[in-house]
Amino acid sequence: MSDTDEILAVKNIFKVFGPNPDMAMQMLRNGADKNEIFSKTGHVVGVFDASFSVKRGEIFVIMGLSGSGKSTMVRLFNRLIEPTSGSIHLNGKEITGLSDKDLLDVRRREMAMVFQSFALMPHMSVLENTAFGLEISGVAEKERHARASEALRQVGLGAHEHSYPHQLSGGMQQRVGLARALANDPTILLMDEAFSALDPLIRHEMQGELIRLQAEQQRTIIFISHDIEEAIRIGHRIAIMEGGRVVQIGTPQELINQPANDYVRTFFKGFDSSRVLKAGDVARLDPGIVCKLNGKAPQFKTGNDYGYLIDEHGHLLGVVDTDASGVPAPERYRLHEQQPVYTDTPLHEVLGIVARLPYPVPVLDRGGAFKGTISKTLLLQTLSRD
Repeated sequence: MSDTDEILAVKNIFKVFGPNPDMAMQMLRNGADKNEIFSKTGHVVGVFDASFSVKRGEIFVIMGLSGSGKSTMVRLFNRLIEPTSGSIHLNGKEITGLSDKDLLDVRRREMAMVFQSFALMPHMSVLENTAFGLEISGVAEKERHARASEALRQVGLGAHEHSYPHQLSGGMQQRVGLARALANDPTILLMDEAFSALDPLIRHEMQGELIRLQAEQQRTIIFISHDIEEAIRIGHRIAIMEGGRVVQIGTPQELINQPANDYVRTFFKGFDSSRVLKAGDVARLDPGIVCKLNGKAPQFKTGNDYGYLIDEHGHLLGVVDTDASGVPAPERYRLHEQQPVYTDTPLHEVLGIVARLPYPVPVLDRGGAFKGTISKTLLLQTLSRD
């Protein structure tokens, strides 16, 4: 990742809660773990040596079980909680050493936060609630109302400017909270369990709204969640925390295919990975089943029922029945008439094809090059990976 892709960089961040964090930090440096520190001193290690970067224009999800440190982490970004040690850089500038005045400016201009609770003022209209942060920042009434009106339009509430919170559903109230954050046009939008109080249907709707807004505006969003379904649906990358540590960061596909430990693996237990994985994540290329057509009879490694013929560009020509030695060559070459399966084809769309074809399904890239096959056995191994 180049420096221009990096909008937020967290470097060796620790957070210790208690009256004497320096003592706890010294114990950590001497090799003590968080349980030992708590039992001996009563201090709690909320975040332990976290280092990672957030890319510009991505939805970066931080998730973990209760007590894993995820909510502490997001509050360290805007220094609602002060780190005990380490540094945080925003757009290349360190924000951990800022004065109170400069920090306030960063909070107003660079980072907006959306909480689980809607925190709307009942006596203010939707427009006034949306403009409230701008009012606190000293923005003139005409400008703040124009910006608030645009933010409400972005979240689909343009017709409700003059309504009051009690007249809105829970999902609509959360949209007002989101619009209030967007009105500031922040560099980074921080969202702490923002949808977890909503019922499932509205929650799903709000997740879709967030995906749409991010795609339209290329906005950088850091989203805290404990729900793997939510994290996978909205996250470009997911950081999984355990006991204050960031144990793994990756795309949903990377976390499913290569979990770092049993803790990460348990998050995906029972999850239908075919909804996330693509054909290219599963396909395997065995050189022994591939032969380039060069005018001679194709030669394949023994032991395989089927072989795959390619041209000089690596494009698939057909599937060969290697056992039909007495059959004339032209009749042994099956044209692969199945609609192509590409590396980016969702795996759930491939299930029926794999079940129907007598040979492992060939997978191509979008340029038509042969990239491997998916057999019934390989598919079952992937889907039963608990």
